[in-house]
Parts: sequence; structure tokens; C-alpha cells
Amino acid sequence: MIPLVDLQAAHAEVAEEVDAGFKRVLATTGFVGGPEVSAFEREFADFSGVAHVVGVANGTDAVELALRAAGVGPGDEVVVPANTFVGTAEPVARIGARVVLADIDPATYLVDVDRMLAAVGPRTKAVVPVHLYGQLADAPRLREALADTGVAVVEDAAQAQGALRHGRAAGADGIAATSFYPGKNLGAYGDAGAVLTPDHDQAIAVRTLGSHGGLQKYRHDLVGVNSRLDALQAVVLRAKLARLGTWNQQRRAAAARYHELLAGVDVVRPATLEGNEHVWHLYVVRIPGGPSRRDAVLAKLHEAGVGAGIHYPYPLHLTPAFADEKYPAGSFPLAEQAAGEILSLPLYPQITADQQEQTVRALKVALES
Repeated sequence: MIPLVDLQAAHAEVAEEVDAGFKRVLATTGFVGGPEVSAFEREFADFSGVAHVVGVANGTDAVELALRAAGVGPGDEVVVPANTFVGTAEPVARIGARVVLADIDPATYLVDVDRMLAAVGPRTKAVVPVHLYGQLADAPRLREALADTGVAVVEDAAQAQGALRHGRAAGADGIAATSFYPGKNLGAYGDAGAVLTPDHDQAIAVRTLGSHGGLQKYRHDLVGVNSRLDALQAVVLRAKLARLGTWNQQRRAAAARYHELLAGVDVVRPATLEGNEHVWHLYVVRIPGGPSRRDAVLAKLHEAGVGAGIHYPYPLHLTPAFADEKYPAGSFPLAEQAAGEILSLPLYPQITADQQEQTVRALKVALES
């Protein structure tokens, strides 16, 4: 079996360091916050070229806290891409704001900036460009276009730890949320997340909101939530962060190998937006012919022991949780077509050339059958 993501291989590289870190935490019983969390926040800020990092419980909370820190509240509208994980949109609804959708660029599957800007209306309080599959959406262009409107740009960077656009990381120039779910490029051993921002006041707001609305025990200045990074997860993240640059280079090498192996194969290979340094969280190809052919290919790959997947099979407006009469089927044709054709191939830092060659051989057989 070739897994879509090999978490065991990643753990093997950090096991001794994580074990030593767990012993440190257990010896002090400082399980929530504390020196391990503070150290990780500093180290991840340095890695990302960002002034402030605030660890939180998970990526969905990170998006919500970033939106709230940016001033989004009940009755506001927030524009998000139609092609994204549901965790981008759930925080908008939890705040009491309305999700407004925008279609995608069919080459990169990132949000189409022109369409996102066209979706901005008088009630729009924020837009959320999603940095999908390991590369950054054009957040700088959005910030420039919206600079005088009062509309915030809140980046969803859950799939882009280490990715750059024109040399700048997510959160370096505006607030961003990220997830450390285990399968991410930088993954914890459970749920974890963070908010990145250059703005000191925003960082304080996020930390306050995520700690029951106060920074002093039993003083609650705001109605907040309980969303804090725990020390055991910080140990894991620190160990992995020290290897993230190398792991991202290994992902790039594996992606380049796939590019070469797939030349001439009946798939559409992924594209990189000009100006981006991709970190290949996922290697997403496109299977021409629609969902029935794609699903048949996926089934054949699974039969052959190849752990391929789909990210994501349904655009947000066709997900029951966000069904809306305003967005019937056909409202976002580019996202809908992509959802019926995209296929994620196994990719992780430790994947071998033999595993990739086996994957491509199985893919060719599946396509021919």
C-alpha cells in the first residue's frame, strides 16, 4: 500500500526528540501554554518571517479568531472560494456572518481574484483567499484593491506552511490562519492551529479571544472561546518545524518527479501561479471526462494499493451544510467542473521514486481501462 500521506515515516524522524519533549512537559505538568508553546510561537514566527504567531486549538478556530480580530461580526458578509475545505466557511457561519462564494482559476484551483473582488458588496467585511494545495493565492493584489474599502483580507494558510509569494509568506503583510492537522506539511499529533499577523494589536486580540476573553485569570474583558495550543502539541510542532524546510524541498523534488513521469499521460498536471514558491501539500491532477471517469480511476488506484484522494469532491454551495437558494448547481461552473475531475496522488517528504513510479504505472492502467 502506498499511502496518500505517510505519518509513520514523519514520526520516525522526530520520535526521539518528541519523546524527550513529552518528558519535559510531564515533569513540569505545564500542559496548557507555557514555555514549549511560547518557544514554538517564536520559532514559527521566525520561520515565516512574521512578527506575531498565536497558537490556538485548531485551524477552524484560527480562521474564526482571525476574522473576529479583523472586525467581522453578525450580519456581515465574508467572501470565500467555492473550492475549499468546509473549515474555511464554518467560522464565518459561527460568527453569525454570511458566506458569499467566488469561483476559481481553473488552472491553479485557487480563487479567481477578479471574481472574488466582484463578489464584494456593501455588507462585505472580509475576504478569505485560501492558499490551496501548497501555494499562495494572490492576497497582495486583494489587499491593494481593497485598501481603501475597510474590507479585511484574512488568509487561510492551512495548506501552505513555508510557501512564498514574491518572497513573502502568508501573514507577513496581513492576518492569516493556519492548521497543524496531522496531515499538513507541519502537522501535530492531533488538532492544533495558529494565527499569524504583523500587527501587535491583532495578536493581542486573538490571544484574548482564544483565552476566554481575557489574559488574566478570572478577568474576562470579552466574550471569547477556549482555543489554546497545548504544550504536548507544541513539542511535536517544534521538532517538525526544525525539519520543515528540508521536508518542503523533498516535496518539491517529488512533485518534479511526478511532472516528469506524467508527461504524455492523459491527465492535466498541476500549475504554479507565477511568483509562487510551492510547497506541494498535495499533488492534484485532473482526469478529463467528468466525475464518473475520475471516480472509476480512483477506485482502480485503490484496488492497486495506491492511496489517492479527492480535495474536494463538492464545492461549498453543493454541500448540504451550506445549501443556499442563491447558489443552485451551475452557479460556480469552474469549481464544479474541477470538483468532478481532480485527483490527489500520494505525496509526502519520504515518498520514494519507486513508489511514485508504481503510482504512475497504476494510474496509466486505470486510465486505459
